[in-house]
Amino acid sequence: MPSRARARFRCSAAHHLEPRAVRRERYDPLTVHDLNQLLLVCSLVLLVAVAAVRISSRSGLPSLLVYLGIGIAMGQDGVGDIHFDNAELTQVIGYAALVVILAEGGLGTKWKEIKPALPAASSLALVGVAVSVGVTAAGAHYLIGLEWRQALIIGAVVSSTDAAAVFSVLRKIPLPARVTGTLEAESGFNDAPVVILVAALSTAGPVEHWYALIGEIALELAIGAAIGLAVGWLGSWGLRHVALPASGLYPIAVMAIAVAAYAAGALAHGSGFLAVYLASMVLGNAKLPHWPATRGFAEGVGWIAQIGMFVLLGLLVTPHEMGDDIWPALVIGLVLTMVARPLSVVVGLVPFRIPWREQALLSWAGLRGAVPIILATIPMVSGVEGSRRIFNIVFVLVVVYTLVQGPTLPWLARKLRLGGSGDEAADLGIESAPLERLRGHLLSVAIPEGSRMHGVEVNELRLPAGSAVTLVVRDGTSFVPLPTTVLRRGDELLVVATDPVRDSAERRLRAVGQGGKLAGWLGTGNGNGGSGR
Repeated sequence: MPSRARARFRCSAAHHLEPRAVRRERYDPLTVHDLNQLLLVCSLVLLVAVAAVRISSRSGLPSLLVYLGIGIAMGQDGVGDIHFDNAELTQVIGYAALVVILAEGGLGTKWKEIKPALPAASSLALVGVAVSVGVTAAGAHYLIGLEWRQALIIGAVVSSTDAAAVFSVLRKIPLPARVTGTLEAESGFNDAPVVILVAALSTAGPVEHWYALIGEIALELAIGAAIGLAVGWLGSWGLRHVALPASGLYPIAVMAIAVAAYAAGALAHGSGFLAVYLASMVLGNAKLPHWPATRGFAEGVGWIAQIGMFVLLGLLVTPHEMGDDIWPALVIGLVLTMVARPLSVVVGLVPFRIPWREQALLSWAGLRGAVPIILATIPMVSGVEGSRRIFNIVFVLVVVYTLVQGPTLPWLARKLRLGGSGDEAADLGIESAPLERLRGHLLSVAIPEGSRMHGVEVNELRLPAGSAVTLVVRDGTSFVPLPTTVLRRGDELLVVATDPVRDSAERRLRAVGQGGKLAGWLGTGNGNGGSGR
């Protein structure tokens, strides 16, 4: 990296107090050559990070550790020798990245999986977080000797779980829907109360009237939830009724709506993080046009956000200053992992009678990732005494216990016999493109391996009147099907549906994919639209 570009990374508040002439002399204008070198470095970092995903998927380690390692290697103790200590900039960029990550997570959350687990997940995100904060803070105070304010901040910071870290090591092990839904919903919900709590504990002066703080958290969560649901519903309604001139505009519009939900929630003094997650979940379950393209775009943006955030956090770390904080981090992490998290799961799930095996997996699956490290910058920006030590302890805790928990999660799931049976019918991939002037929709249906639509004749689909299969693509050859044409796995169908029956046609297709040609009669899926064909 060029020396002038490297100098720009040496960020601190003191630089802003220097005379203008000094700053102009020290920071030369960015030349085209410097820009080209910066672009080369950024592209190489992205390529290394993409390759790291392949490595992490084989080793079972969350890729976040590799991204952190890249940042550390580029930092002042690494080969890059980049001096970066601007916690405020890190916090701002981290918040922006978290918005994108929560949006991507919400878009990928299936309502049918999360709905049964919603009460349990909400309890874990509220009651469970309170228990975890209290137990972890007590351990930090009595075992490490931290004062109560610092102990409570650490307890609050590490109480938020990270779904990305959990599912990056569980991709190949299908879990029961209740466990998956609980983990997803908990990780989406518990960021909001934890952010509010850490910000309150990091303010100047003593923390008084804890009951008022609980009321404030409840109010902000309510405002964020209301705004998120409203923005998500309005956005999905608009996208379904306004045909955009290019399919590439739909992903941009969806992400813009999700970010708008966060901004609206934050400006209304509510929880912006909860707003963006709920709005994205509404959008993700609204059967929007060109959904596969939108989902792919969101995943790509989410990966970029994760890579950039973790590399930046790695730059902020000064490894040679962490020697005295390793032992406290290990002790606090042990309390969190072996006492606080299991106790929070047991207490939070008391009303729901969850089997002990699922509770055990939920306890061990409480991985910490991006959120705790980002939240650890809040006391640094607020000037809390000992905030640098708090950041170092949290960083070491996240890295060490992710190394311990990540690779052992698949093993534990198998030992508890919670891996899926693998015989569930695969869901269809359906993409919808609106035909505005024709007042219709063109549905592109991909029949995957494991779909029970395999072997079904076209006339046995029993699509509603106003919809029809117009084309089948099989082994690279397209043909117009007959009513007796037998569908096969790997086929791609083009289904034309008028606007009034578009939803019922898609419901019927998904029902047949899950339950076969007798779907509806056997109680499988949705049999609506069966008559008339």
